[in-house]
Amino acid sequence: MSGTIIKLSRNTNNAPSSTVATQTVAFSHYNNISAQLPIAPKSGNIVADDIKTQAKQCLTNIKAVIESIDHVMDDVIKINVFLKNITDIDAVNDVYASFFQDYLPTRTTVAVAALPLEGALVQMDALISNGEGTTPQAPCDLIKVAKNSKNAPTCSVSTHTVAFSHYNNISAQLPVDPKSGEIVTGGIKNQTKQCLSNIKAILESIDVPFDDIVKVNIFVKNPADIDAINEVYTTFFPDSAIARAVAYVPARSTMVVAALPMDALVQIDAVISHGDGTPPQAVEDRHGIIIRASNTQNAPINALSTQTVAFSHYNHISAQLPIDAKTANLVADDVTTQATQCLNNIKAIVESIDHVMDDLVKVNIQVKNISDIAAIDKVYASFFKGDLPARTVVGVSAIPMNALVQIDAVVSNAEGTPPKL
Repeated sequence: MSGTIIKLSRNTNNAPSSTVATQTVAFSHYNNISAQLPIAPKSGNIVADDIKTQAKQCLTNIKAVIESIDHVMDDVIKINVFLKNITDIDAVNDVYASFFQDYLPTRTTVAVAALPLEGALVQMDALISNGEGTTPQAPCDLIKVAKNSKNAPTCSVSTHTVAFSHYNNISAQLPVDPKSGEIVTGGIKNQTKQCLSNIKAILESIDVPFDDIVKVNIFVKNPADIDAINEVYTTFFPDSAIARAVAYVPARSTMVVAALPMDALVQIDAVISHGDGTPPQAVEDRHGIIIRASNTQNAPINALSTQTVAFSHYNHISAQLPIDAKTANLVADDVTTQATQCLNNIKAIVESIDHVMDDLVKVNIQVKNISDIAAIDKVYASFFKGDLPARTVVGVSAIPMNALVQIDAVVSNAEGTPPKL
């Protein structure tokens, strides 16, 4: 279906450019913004070694990209903040709110082991609503629906859920009891349950079933906790009789982080299919929502996630480890080989649903050794023939199965799934 997909891939001189990513890639009614480092575009250098100055530069770069395509910061739906030091979060928040006038987007904040450029203390990427549309969507008015639930913890710098078109993005949920405002006790299992319960409460507040989740991102402090997280996770998915009948689980990515806000052990965010619609989409009957979940034998299969989950005009691809699908083992302990395998797995998934790699709009790469980025980049560009997707790269302290790299992606989906107005 790639022949009917028309993406808008654009760069501006008012923000730092990259040879391996496009600043903003639009398809249908969303724009994906590449991660912005605190680089002054005129000098090409990191700004002063001060977290507030650097946070302001990241947001200024995002704003420049957004304004270059005739949008404003209040069109932002979601921002991800990657910190070098979690203790810098308050300083970032002091700068952050001043960039938004009418409301605050959904947000996820984590501390990572490393950022792509030495001296960087923070990096941010963004997702924005896209009123101009791209084929197969027509231009439209930008009307978002931003809501908070009384039954989940509130945050002064983010909104629980922001809907536009046929997707909702949910802010990262910490394991906070909404009544006490404190992290729950009892270890990783209780914390995982609280995160997922908070997400469920948010969904219930907007009359959306839990099984309308199409993508889950799990941020965990200790890789040894992943099995315990998975044990709890399976008690939440599948959630309904319909989902159980087809064994539906969302696409998923798990990132090991250096630290989380409030010293939590785990944090979870989600993307949801959204049948009630916001302009430009009509309201759809709940039973008319069709999520297309697909696996192929040509890529590794995981009982806890679906390889690709499509709804409306996007496909979400689960994080791919450098696993050979035939042997179910990691490939050689070499980052070039492993990056190639991750990308080959994504390519196999994309081709299994009649797409091509150039239909990707966003790629997220987690790397164990930040110095390996140059080797990854040599492989990366060879998988694309046209404009490169938007991209975010972070260094992490560990990757499942002791891999050196992990990659997930978002794919444009011209064929659509109902609702497809």
